[in-house]
Amino acid sequence: MAIKKSQLYSKLWAACDELRGGMDASQYKDYVLVVLFIKYLSDKKKSGDGTLLIDLPDGCSFDDLVALKNKSRFEITESDGSVRTTGIGEMVNIMLGKIADANPDLKDVITNADFADESKLGKGKDLVVTVSGLIGVFQDDDLDFSNNRAADDDLIGDAYEYLMKNFATQSGKSKGQFYTPAEVSRVM
Repeated sequence: MAIKKSQLYSKLWAACDELRGGMDASQYKDYVLVVLFIKYLSDKKKSGDGTLLIDLPDGCSFDDLVALKNKSRFEITESDGSVRTTGIGEMVNIMLGKIADANPDLKDVITNADFADESKLGKGKDLVVTVSGLIGVFQDDDLDFSNNRAADDDLIGDAYEYLMKNFATQSGKSKGQFYTPAEVSRVM
């Protein structure tokens, strides 16, 4: 069954709840929409939907994000053979970088959120809990985008408008006062 907008909006609000406290509400969309976008692409790719115009490289699916949850340290082997330790935030950033490399038009859009930014997401365990919680919101069996097949069904665009409307209203501004980069408009 296709996802209802009310169900999507409920998940978006829950995702914003995960981010509350560390950043301005106008920045929630940068993080929430990226995770939602990867979930959407992953579900469509799993369904065998051949209409995907965006390349989702191996190791960059939503399931790969889920595998990072609640883990604080990862070892990365560099091209020179050296090994370094990193955290969940940087691992998410690496995945987003791979997606951006495979889809140059998305570079400034998908890499806008820094999932390793301790000033917004917390330090140490707090960052792990925040990023894991954000991923977990979309890890719901009922939230499966593979069945959304209507050509005019723009769930990502609806999600963006929902977030803009709610957080523009809360900040005392109209949604028209927020800047929408042209890249975002083209992707949506």
